[in-house]
This record gives sequence, C-alpha cells and structure tokens, in this order.
Amino acid sequence: MKNSEEMTRTRNKNVLQLLIHFTSWILVFGLPFLIFLKYNDTDIVDKIIHSLVIVLSLVVVFYINFFLLIERFLFQRKTGKFFLYNTLLIIIVGLSVHFWQEAHVPVMANHPPFSHELLPRNISFLLRDFFSLILTTGLSVAVKMTGQWYKTEAERQEEDKKRTEAELTNLRQQLNPHFLFNTMNNIYALIEVSPEKAQKSMLELSKLLRYVLYDNRENLVPLERELNFIYNYVELMRIRLGSEVDLKLALNVSGTDKMVAPLLFIALIENAFKHGISPEKPSFIHISMEMMGRDLHCKIKNSYFPKDETDQSGSGIGLENLRRRLEILYPHKHILRTEKEGDTFVAELIILL
Repeated sequence: MKNSEEMTRTRNKNVLQLLIHFTSWILVFGLPFLIFLKYNDTDIVDKIIHSLVIVLSLVVVFYINFFLLIERFLFQRKTGKFFLYNTLLIIIVGLSVHFWQEAHVPVMANHPPFSHELLPRNISFLLRDFFSLILTTGLSVAVKMTGQWYKTEAERQEEDKKRTEAELTNLRQQLNPHFLFNTMNNIYALIEVSPEKAQKSMLELSKLLRYVLYDNRENLVPLERELNFIYNYVELMRIRLGSEVDLKLALNVSGTDKMVAPLLFIALIENAFKHGISPEKPSFIHISMEMMGRDLHCKIKNSYFPKDETDQSGSGIGLENLRRRLEILYPHKHILRTEKEGDTFVAELIILL
C-alpha cells in the first residue's frame, strides 16, 4: 500500500515537473512571435528563425547540463571536469549558432555597424550568445540543485517519520510488559487473600490483554475503545479493594467520533493505584475524563502513600514512556501536570484532539 502511494506521488511529481518545463519553453519559444508580429517587417521570417535557433541552443545547453553533466560531475564533486565540459559545450554551441547566423541570416550579419560600437558586430553577437549560454548553464544548475534539495529534504522527512514510528513501536512494546507486570502483581496479591477474586481478576485480565497486545497497534484508536479499556481496568482493580477505599470513575465522554493515541492514560491510573492505597489508612482514588470542546481532560486525584525505595514494581517506566509518547504524538497540543497537594497527589492530562 505504501509503495503504491509512493509510486503515485513520484509519478505526479514527474508529471508536474514535465508540465513546468514544457510551459516554460513554450513561453520562451513564443516570445519572438509576440515581439515581431507587432511590426510590419519584411525580414520577420528571418528574425523569427534567428530567435528560434538561439532558443534551441539554450535548450540544448540547459538539458545536457540538467540530465548529464550536473548529475555525473557536479553532484559527484568533479567540479573541474564539470567546468571543462561546460566550456567546451558553450564554445561548440555558441560557434555553431554564430556560423549558422552568418550563413542563413545575412540581414543580421551584414547589418552596418554603429559608429559608437566598441567591438565589431560579429564579435559582439558572439559574446552575447556566449553570455546567454553561460546564464542558461547557471539556470540549469539552480533548477537541478533546487530539485535535489527538495528530494533530499523529502528523504530526510521520510527517514524521520520511519524513525519516529520505530520509536513509538518500541515505546508500545515497553508498555505492554510493564502493564502486564503491574497487573499480575495485583492479581498475585489476591491469590492468598481471596482465590475467588483472583480467578475473577484473571478473567477480566484476558479482556484487557486483547486490547493491549492486539487492538492498539495503530497510532490512533477510537476514543470510545480507549475509554472501555480504562473502565475495564478500573473494574479489575476494584475487585481487590476493600470497601474502605473510595474509588470513583467518571467518564463523561459520549457521542464522539474522536481518535486518540492508545494507552496514554493508563500510566497515570496505574500510579494512582500504586501510590494511592494504604492497608491501614483511609484511601481514595477519583478518576474523571471529559471532553471540553476539542480538549480531552483527564484528572486523577488520589491519597498519597509513596512506596519505599526497595519497591521496584514498574520502575517508573510508565511516566517516562508517557512523556515521550506525548512529545511525539501531541507536540504543543498537550498539558501534563503532576503535583502533590498536601496528602493528595494530582495528575492532570489535557490533549487537544
């Protein structure tokens, strides 16, 4: 599919370049007619032929450089050979045009000279033709190098895109085992306390794993699907909580066809369950999500019971992963705030969809 799209873009680009070249030379070829047809001149045919021959010489020099000399010598850093072959090309084409003019357009060659001319008319015409051919060579180099710059820039952007996609894939691959590790830890804690709850948790976990392992491979998923995942995850966590924990989930998002990057919010929610519950003290976790215009607001407040340094569950990879994914997927379109307010920890993520 991607190869087909690239081929189509390349074909369209080539057609556009062909049209630009064709139109430009048609305008240049038509210029003599626009100039001479305004005058009732008996030598009009000779003058038009003379002009067309000059234009053809410019075309020859332009495209020999465009398709051959620039690519083979200038882009290969063989500057000396490039200037040598161009000098020979300009001399050959310039002298050919000059001799043709003298042989076939005598009205131009035998025109009486003006008294104030510094050089003989033949030499003046020859220098003029050489100068025009040199300018044409410069124009060919400018056009070719501009095209090469655009090509190089497009290739660089494509490489950046591939590198970014590879990094996102790597981040998702990091997130999957991290999520599984944390969830299995929670279920493991239930086995000794309540085997029945542990069995139910394993059942709920299978629903989540399908989404984590298979349904989130794209950079964007329907927002509704992401909200369902969050709901199922919170309900899974609720199984192991006692009635003394105040757990509230408010998903005030409905009737939207928005797309969102998958698994952005799970790191914040996991942190809330990891640091927000104490076996001895009253605890709470309040999670709310709502749409405000085009902004998706996620706010999580929880009681704060920080783990000691020996607790390595998760190793903090979730938040680091989240920050990097936000930088890639939503540059300048997100706000991530985490702060401690007394005994309460607040995490807020706002994304412009």
